[in-house]
Amino acid sequence: MNFPNIELFPYNTGISPNGNLSIGGCDVSDLAREHGTPLYILDEVTLREKCREFVNTFRDYYPNTRVVYASKAFINLALANLFNEEGLGLDVVSGGELAVAQKANFPSDMIYFHGNNKSADELSMAVDYNIHRVVIDNFHEMTLLDSIAKEKHIVQDVLLRVSPGIDPHTHVYTTTGVLDSKFGFSIQTGQALQAVEMARGLSNVRIVGLHFHLGSPVFELEPYTKAMEIVLNFAEESNLDISEISPGGGFAIAYTRDQTPPAVKEYAEAITSTLKGRDNLQLIIEPGRSIIGRSGIAIYSIGSSKDIPGIRKYVSVDGGMGDNIRPALYQAEYEAVIANKMGSDVAEKVSIAGKFCESGDILLRDVMFPLLEAGDILAIPAAGAYAPSMASNYNMVPRPAVVMVKDGKSRVIRRRETYDDMMIYDLV
Repeated sequence: MNFPNIELFPYNTGISPNGNLSIGGCDVSDLAREHGTPLYILDEVTLREKCREFVNTFRDYYPNTRVVYASKAFINLALANLFNEEGLGLDVVSGGELAVAQKANFPSDMIYFHGNNKSADELSMAVDYNIHRVVIDNFHEMTLLDSIAKEKHIVQDVLLRVSPGIDPHTHVYTTTGVLDSKFGFSIQTGQALQAVEMARGLSNVRIVGLHFHLGSPVFELEPYTKAMEIVLNFAEESNLDISEISPGGGFAIAYTRDQTPPAVKEYAEAITSTLKGRDNLQLIIEPGRSIIGRSGIAIYSIGSSKDIPGIRKYVSVDGGMGDNIRPALYQAEYEAVIANKMGSDVAEKVSIAGKFCESGDILLRDVMFPLLEAGDILAIPAAGAYAPSMASNYNMVPRPAVVMVKDGKSRVIRRRETYDDMMIYDLV
């Protein structure tokens, strides 16, 4: 059977009576026929259980914890509603993500606005919506927000994003807490202290907490503990009276069988161990990938193939880097199964190529599968995060639909784009 570690898939994964892969009680091959491919499938039960796991586990270790979902992993109206129902806050990084929160009537006092280059319009939008915290990333933003808040006759509470100078040993493109980073005020260089002093001289911005983010995904625990200690020490040394601290997110998930990320309780223990005797501080964590990643799978239809004797066999699917840029951008690795051949033995080594006009559009390299035929359904697990959210219309290919499954039923939460959708903004 060509079924890799089931831990990569949503909780409600199984094999249907006819031998096909099933998610949330739905036959994946049936979903492909009903909704077309490429298709992203989210299991609602897994998604909600992941939310509750983070809330309950972190609060077991440190009751004064707030869990805030990192919207950049993937957000839309249906997901915003679900996270609100589960009691999570939202971390947004753009006016667009904030607009989703507004449209979903997400509680403004549960929203945190991140980003290294927020525009005046975005900051005004945040202030007008009375969001809970703006996370200040640089000197320009601090003075800009102060002037906007002054015009609106309010004092905006903010978190100061600092860089602790810790290397989490993840991909260079997703490492954010080191000295050489576009994000935050460096503690090592003295910029963080300068930012504190600047804020003290402003009348409409008030620092109430500190934020940092190491990167993502982070498979080690020690970087969190070290960074927390550095940031807490910085608060004391700068005589900064804070009521909130956030280590961000970055919690890892397994994409392949050989990856073993820490359990949520291990992250919780590592982070909260630094807060003993500091119960007055609210801890804010920002999981994104670790909540929605395992909840989702991507499915594709097999199309053409090209066999280069003695070199490699390429099998192409009807999606690729347009809906999942991670393999091309980060050299991300995945595993996959053939949803309509779960009982078949592996028979050939192939590389799965996307349909986009780039040689780098390869989703999987040198993977063993059953004999593949046009029309077979390829299913990739751990695809809920940073795939639909980073999708593009490269080559003028419409972005896929997203469906939510539960108890044998599916509902579309984002419809498939059409050619007309892609041309709606064109003018002649």
